[in-house]
Amino acid sequence: MQDISTNIARIREQIRAAAEAAGRDPHEVRLMLATKTQSPETLRKALAAGEHFFGENRVQELVPKVDALVDLPITWHFIGHLQTNKVRDVVGRVACIQSIDRISLADEVQRACEKRSTSIDVMIEVNTSGEESKHGIAPSDVASLIDHVHTCSALRIVGFMTIGALSEDEAAVRACFATLRGIRDGYDATHGTRSELSMGMSSDLAWAIAEGSTIVRVGTAAFGARNAHP
Repeated sequence: MQDISTNIARIREQIRAAAEAAGRDPHEVRLMLATKTQSPETLRKALAAGEHFFGENRVQELVPKVDALVDLPITWHFIGHLQTNKVRDVVGRVACIQSIDRISLADEVQRACEKRSTSIDVMIEVNTSGEESKHGIAPSDVASLIDHVHTCSALRIVGFMTIGALSEDEAAVRACFATLRGIRDGYDATHGTRSELSMGMSSDLAWAIAEGSTIVRVGTAAFGARNAHP
């Protein structure tokens, strides 16, 4: 196990440098630790290093982790593809679902919230790269999804999420982030809001910050290379 404290300090320095290079305040960018394949024991070490903002990709991992760490002051987001039949396990365990990408999912989250007499923050996930391997709604369909989510009384849109193109070409990756920023800016201009941009991971966080990211989702750079998941 790599030293998590050292890794996190390195990541935070990268965030600071990227923000300053873009003429931004580093405090505008929040670090989320992506917890996929990480054990509760490892996450307790991250807590000891001062981190309290975690994102999980898989429902089958989220449930035991949240329950095992319920005694700790963690803010959990769900950041992976969410099947409608697993929504009930997510609502009540996370502060935000970042991966709303279709009307049927928004409706299921609404129903789950109604059953629990609660509400939840959500982000719209957009497939800005056009890659078939990625989830997210097409940019051209975002407006209709937003309109539908606004009819769901228990859901609050707080931002937009994307994954950059699987490429080492800076221009190609940044184009994805710029697309999401344009969608966010248009939404905020119309609705008088200040929405989050969740974009950028270990390999491309500097490019995401340059394009306006307010949340970077980092796993590998914090915890080291992931073990194969069964």
